[in-house]
Amino acid sequence: MSDVQVLVATMNQQDHELINKMNIKTDAIVGNQCDENSIENLTIEDKLITYLNFKEKGVGLNRNNALMRADRPICLIADDDMNYVDGYEDVVKEKFAKHKDADVIIFNIGEENPSRYINKKEFRVRWHNFMRYGAVRIAFRTKAIHFNNIYFNLEFGGGAKYSHGEDTLFLCDCLKKGLKIIAVPEVIANLKEDRESSWFKGYTEKYFYDKGILFYNISKTWSRLLCLQDAIRHKGQYKEAGNWYSVYKKMIKGIKMFKVGMEERG
Repeated sequence: MSDVQVLVATMNQQDHELINKMNIKTDAIVGNQCDENSIENLTIEDKLITYLNFKEKGVGLNRNNALMRADRPICLIADDDMNYVDGYEDVVKEKFAKHKDADVIIFNIGEENPSRYINKKEFRVRWHNFMRYGAVRIAFRTKAIHFNNIYFNLEFGGGAKYSHGEDTLFLCDCLKKGLKIIAVPEVIANLKEDRESSWFKGYTEKYFYDKGILFYNISKTWSRLLCLQDAIRHKGQYKEAGNWYSVYKKMIKGIKMFKVGMEERG
């Protein structure tokens, strides 16, 4: 039995080849959203593997199904388009041994064409820099997450009402509960470049509405300022959608729509 467990979110798997494709060398729980309901407990090369096959949609729900059943000291969050590097288990265990007071450690993910923020040294992740990280870079002490009742928001992410942000809200909840988060430069997996995003369809109005709603759920007090800084900081990236002010207004419109919806729901 391994001390490290990989929690994989995937869809429509017809066999168990994903474990080898991802180079998973530890125990794992695979959340497989498909057209049947079943649970399979397997042993693959001395690894304890559980497949959760459920007729459901939504990446947050998928991750939570695995998270609530996680039972190893350390867990990694994964998508099915990753390939773990040889020896990743030792790297993860060594970092948690070094940072004994860390509840969450954020690693690097290798990309052929890098688009994600790269940790170049070890540092503490706080409120001013937590939003730069996606879920698949996260490793955590399972007891800390379970004890503090931290899960993924079911309203955000691929297949959910709001298209992205479940990983940001997860880290936000970690900070709100006082968990210590450390970023480190080690690469634990490489991202495959052979599939399109399941949720990103360009910088549409919905993209910015959803981003405004995400910021509102991070902080009702500071949501407008978060929208403003994002619109200005990424004005070059968003230029196809208009100038920074028009982008900002779309985010604010998303917040207003969300607040009206909350009032209507009572």
